[in-house]
Amino acid sequence: MPKDAAVDEFAGLVRTLKARDGRSYEALGRRLSVSASTLHRYCSGATVPEEFAVIDRLARLCGADEEERRALQAAWTEAERARRRAASPAPPPVPTMSAAPESNPEPSAPEPGPGPAPDPSAPDPSAPDPSAPDLSAPEAPRARPRRGAPAPLLVTAAVALVVLALAALLGHPTRRASAPAPASPPPGRTAASLPFTWSIGSQLWEGGCGHTYLVDRAPRAVAAPPVAADAGAWAGTHGAVHGGEALVRITVQGRSQSDAVVLHALHVRVVDRAAPLLWNAYRMDDGCGGAVTPRHFAVDLDRPRPLARPVDGLDASGAEVRKIPAVSFPYKVTSSDPEELLVFARTAACDCRWYLELEWSAGGRTGTVRITDGGKPFRTSGAKGRPAYVHDSAEGRWITDSDSGQTG
Repeated sequence: MPKDAAVDEFAGLVRTLKARDGRSYEALGRRLSVSASTLHRYCSGATVPEEFAVIDRLARLCGADEEERRALQAAWTEAERARRRAASPAPPPVPTMSAAPESNPEPSAPEPGPGPAPDPSAPDPSAPDPSAPDLSAPEAPRARPRRGAPAPLLVTAAVALVVLALAALLGHPTRRASAPAPASPPPGRTAASLPFTWSIGSQLWEGGCGHTYLVDRAPRAVAAPPVAADAGAWAGTHGAVHGGEALVRITVQGRSQSDAVVLHALHVRVVDRAAPLLWNAYRMDDGCGGAVTPRHFAVDLDRPRPLARPVDGLDASGAEVRKIPAVSFPYKVTSSDPEELLVFARTAACDCRWYLELEWSAGGRTGTVRITDGGKPFRTSGAKGRPAYVHDSAEGRWITDSDSGQTG
């Protein structure tokens, strides 16, 4: 990614925070649920995070005050704009249809020439004809049609059509679907009545580099893999669906520093199941990675009633591999101590649409908030057996796994 002054300024602020705290990249990465290499790329300016939440949490961990956090967010906003200007993937060229040959225009009629001079003895055409009826005389009254009569008939016909259409839809289901996911406030704009805020990241890659997307396009019509921070734009441009696995990060933060919010449970709701998509699989691997496997919740979407199972993380950055304890409910969050919940949802046998429910309590109140992808269910489809492609950066094209020597 080309360097930019805004990116350099943002990276400098992140480096200052890290230096102030004094902890290593590995130690801070464990607390932020990111790899040490990912945090290092933020500090060096090689990558700008796609969301400010992880940097805001770093600022809180390093003791930044409200003014510093506002300045940091402003710098991140400018760096994000610069990154998108410099690194947004260009969509593949769309072939244009050749223009149809222009038909020969029809010959226009010749303009009329000047007519003969008027005869002075001829009657004036503008003068009234005494033999014509007098149109200025009042017309005899005629019966007027009743305009209000058809309205009841039209209303009755419209109602009948709606009833017939609903009966046809209810009588011919085409997919195994449960009730649709209820609408929920978009991330970052949670209803003010909640004692906490939440945001999500739904275009995450394992280790910041490995992921598979299903795309209903031939390889020649698919752009090169983006950097992880641009995954959302790339997926939206190509209509991509998570292949085999989806990673969702939920950041939960209380509104008060003194009044904690207690998180009690995380539930999974599958609202629609269909056969896996018969699309091509495109792997985003670019060879990067870290030594930290974050703690997370594992979800098997192929089970009749999927559960969010807490799984320990592992830190292999030191001489010995250390365990990162899984999130154990109940769990408390405040404004100064937010928490990130990472969900790994996998499927091999369905094209699943699903969402999450988070149970909470605070100050004698209880409730459940629905976690969706901008108001829509998350979507993950099995990718087993689909034609798989990786990108050959040297040749600038997608090639099959067998051509690249990769397997799996």
